[in-house]
Amino acid sequence: MILGKRKKKVLIFIISYKASYRIKNVFKRIPFTKLKQYSIYTLLSDDASKDDTIKYAKHIRKKYKNTYLNENKKNIGYGAHIKKCLNFSIKKKFDYAVMIHGDGQYDPKYIPSLLMLLSKDKKIGATTGSRMLSGIKKVTKGGMPIYKLLGNIILTKIFNFFLNVKFTDTHTGLWAYNLSLLKNKSFNLLTDTFNFDQEFRVKNVLEKKLIKE
Repeated sequence: MILGKRKKKVLIFIISYKASYRIKNVFKRIPFTKLKQYSIYTLLSDDASKDDTIKYAKHIRKKYKNTYLNENKKNIGYGAHIKKCLNFSIKKKFDYAVMIHGDGQYDPKYIPSLLMLLSKDKKIGATTGSRMLSGIKKVTKGGMPIYKLLGNIILTKIFNFFLNVKFTDTHTGLWAYNLSLLKNKSFNLLTDTFNFDQEFRVKNVLEKKLIKE
């Protein structure tokens, strides 16, 4: 008998802070039907929200199998929150992890594309979404304020100049991670603040681990 190839285990973790009902809407947009080639689990992780976010998270967990729930007793910060989810992913022996924000800022419909790109090459450390690949007009139609758009463009150009890379969006919060390259957990040394994504990107570039948009 020929055994089938093992499905890659994927954890989609949704980080939230005062997301309320929006976390429910985000979860509903995860395209599970397009992810059947993977073994998919989800983690709803809340950073001590004072609103009703947990109420919605608990409802989701009760309704859907293969769903974990984490509720931070005190607010630990954006970067520390991501670290906690990545450490959980490694502990549970997942192959890949995907980060989605509970406020709906990044559309889960791109998860299949992130994972497909990530699985193409074992040397790829992470894949990210980019709001700039479709052109500036679509970005502004999507609701990004002009001042944020200009700031993103300028900061991305500065990042590319100093690190000799060619990213189009260095401030995205849509990430998929190759956990096999994170087992040493050195990401825990990075900041606990909102600058975690940028520091993680710099770390990967310096260590010559590929990041694909």
